[in-house]
Amino acid sequence: MKFKRVFTIVTDSVGIGEASDVADFDDVGADTLGHIGEFWKGNFQVPNLQKLGLSNIRPDHPIEGVPVADHPQGFFGKMHEVSVGKDSMDGHWEMMGVPVKEPLGFFPNGFPQELIDKIAKFSGRSVIVNKPYSGTEVIHDYGEEQLKTGALIVYTSGDSVLQIAANTAVIPLEELYKICEYARSITIDKPYRIGRIIARPYVGTNKDNFKRTSDRHDYTLAPTSETDMDRLKAAGFSVLAVGKINDIFSGQGITDGVHTESNHDGMVRTIENAQKDFTGFSFTNLVDFDAMYGHRRNPEGYGKALMEFDQQLGELLPLLKDNDLLVITADHGNDPGFKGTDHTREYVPLLVYTPSVAEGKSLGVRDTYADLGATILDNFNVAGNEVGTSFLSELQ
Repeated sequence: MKFKRVFTIVTDSVGIGEASDVADFDDVGADTLGHIGEFWKGNFQVPNLQKLGLSNIRPDHPIEGVPVADHPQGFFGKMHEVSVGKDSMDGHWEMMGVPVKEPLGFFPNGFPQELIDKIAKFSGRSVIVNKPYSGTEVIHDYGEEQLKTGALIVYTSGDSVLQIAANTAVIPLEELYKICEYARSITIDKPYRIGRIIARPYVGTNKDNFKRTSDRHDYTLAPTSETDMDRLKAAGFSVLAVGKINDIFSGQGITDGVHTESNHDGMVRTIENAQKDFTGFSFTNLVDFDAMYGHRRNPEGYGKALMEFDQQLGELLPLLKDNDLLVITADHGNDPGFKGTDHTREYVPLLVYTPSVAEGKSLGVRDTYADLGATILDNFNVAGNEVGTSFLSELQ
């Protein structure tokens, strides 16, 4: 065992330029970090990420405002997704050794009436919308109707998701969760096989003050096979989940998990983990980048959120010991300067830091996100499933 503790932070949707198969997803031109830097016109300041080597990943086209580090403190590279989708579930599962090879159910024009009828019958409520929609716009446009009628707002996106928005004044949180659990139970297999059912509670009295709450809950498919987290847990190591990691993996392979209210809260919890004495893996997802800024195509807010993350990263780094390893990556792209409102097919950054190495070097382009899980298993001498290639030996 080279490192006693491995911390991985997934900056949800922070892509670093179009992947090699970008044309297959109609995402040619997508560049989450690049377009954020361009929007900020040189004022995008992330000094800690810069020192770790963020722009070293693409030295010929550095992110505006983020100079290439002459002596990067971290190892740097990027990873390519091999899963057939570009959803958070696909990305996280692949990181943990389970690439998604079978396409999930995709309903870009809304769900079949048969499925909607089942949800309506179970809930005793009518269903409205049933088409692709922005989460904030759908409650603005239909929230007042929901207040009057008590109908369920069901909508989707470019991903394999069925989302149910509910004003908790008319549909209590417990009831919303129960309806989503039912929807999950009937969409596991074909012909639906939907990746995630998402409960989207919100509050407010009219379209001008409706606001989503932090009580979102994702009901994902259970992993289709054993993950690297399962293997670590079975071998007796701690697996600490922060944020929506617990939801994404349906609670499997986790020894301790905490729900978070925001990116800031997620980093606070990660910093708390760094102050604990454990042996194993801390796995954090910071969802605000995706949910609040990427889907809403808000490069200003996205940039601010990344700069705030960088500040908290500055609090975490001094807490790491020589036998600690930190990995910062992402699960897909969601370019706020791109068309539409959906995820984008991009490479994701790979920044790896340990205080025991003074200067990092390139880790190149990794063929699959599964290289991350393979590296973690290699570190703890736990056998994997031969998906992914460890880069542990390069960290010197």
